[in-house]
Amino acid sequence: MYQALKIGILRETKNPPDRRVPLTPPQIIALEELYPFVEFFVQPSDIRCYSNEEYEYLDIPLKEDLSDCDILMGVKEVDRRTLIPGKTYLFFAHVAKKQPHNRAMFSDMANKKISLIDYEYLTIEKGERVVAFGRWAGIVGAYNGLRARGIRTNRFKLKPAYQCRDLDEMWAGLRLIDLKPGLKVLITGGGRVAHGAMETLSICNLVQVSPEDFLSREFDIPVFCQVGPEHYTKHRTRTQFSLSHFSKHPDEYESAFLPFTRVTDILVTGHYWDPRSPVFFTREDMRKPEFRISVIADISCDVNGPIPSTLRATTISDPFYGYNPFLETEEPAFTRPSNITVMSIDNLPGELPRDASHDFGNQLMQNALHDILSGNLSPTIEHATILRDGTLTPDFSYLLDYLTPGA
Repeated sequence: MYQALKIGILRETKNPPDRRVPLTPPQIIALEELYPFVEFFVQPSDIRCYSNEEYEYLDIPLKEDLSDCDILMGVKEVDRRTLIPGKTYLFFAHVAKKQPHNRAMFSDMANKKISLIDYEYLTIEKGERVVAFGRWAGIVGAYNGLRARGIRTNRFKLKPAYQCRDLDEMWAGLRLIDLKPGLKVLITGGGRVAHGAMETLSICNLVQVSPEDFLSREFDIPVFCQVGPEHYTKHRTRTQFSLSHFSKHPDEYESAFLPFTRVTDILVTGHYWDPRSPVFFTREDMRKPEFRISVIADISCDVNGPIPSTLRATTISDPFYGYNPFLETEEPAFTRPSNITVMSIDNLPGELPRDASHDFGNQLMQNALHDILSGNLSPTIEHATILRDGTLTPDFSYLLDYLTPGA
């Protein structure tokens, strides 16, 4: 016999606002049917992509005070002023890499004896994540790259993704655009983000070509190419590339990316970058006459990282800026043809919040929620638990100095 469980869906409090939800109204109904001992409550919200009325229509209670809930679920970081002592929280915490901006929130969680399960660390045996929004970041990021190209060239117009009702409408508009023959789009990375970007590019009939052909040939049709570290880095002494060696010793590698800068029109970044890795190119490289890239859709958005024009994160409402490679400064987007257009939104799935939320909720239901709702401390849940009753778990003991200054 399972113990009665109350779960609260939190209102998102991070700024800029995020409209996504961890579970959609129909998914909550499905879970309550599967687990009769579980009851859901939803904090009212005026910005959520699913309206209060959509929850009420399905008889899901709206409740401002969630203090009697056992588990509280959100998407992004929680406002520390709203933390309820002794509860279990699930959200993307962004603390495991000792992010300075979330240190105070994390400290408060420990002081209030809170348990924290971080979606990002819900993984299976080989470390593969089981819930993620990465595909949606790739889908929207590539779309934004094409949209920027349309504005720059005045060749076609795409409405902002967040103004589309859903993915179907966004892709319907994408099918109508006329891309210049010979356009070349490069995608970095090989995970969910990169594959999401490839989905978008395939919709508007870009043809995928090999890295070798991308570098050596021009085409009479628009094309794209996907590359991994084996294509854009090289070891200083080794002749044979090894992904496992690169992952362990990225500081032993140097960039081999410059040839791609001479043949690429739009760069879409979906890679994971280790700070020990080489940068893709330098600011000096961006001033060279042969540097061809005019649009950078930096989905990875590592500020002061491998893409030197990524000076800051942009927003859904104001997605683009111009990078002046000669002054090395930001300027208003589309004001100077010699500038490079940069898109560096760090919450891209929020542009298609209903589709992204539905997909994310399905992943949660298939891969994690059974164990959480039934109290089964599976390896997947254990690995994602950063705090248990305010105490660091063994996998995250390295955060002690981050949690307690001077420890």
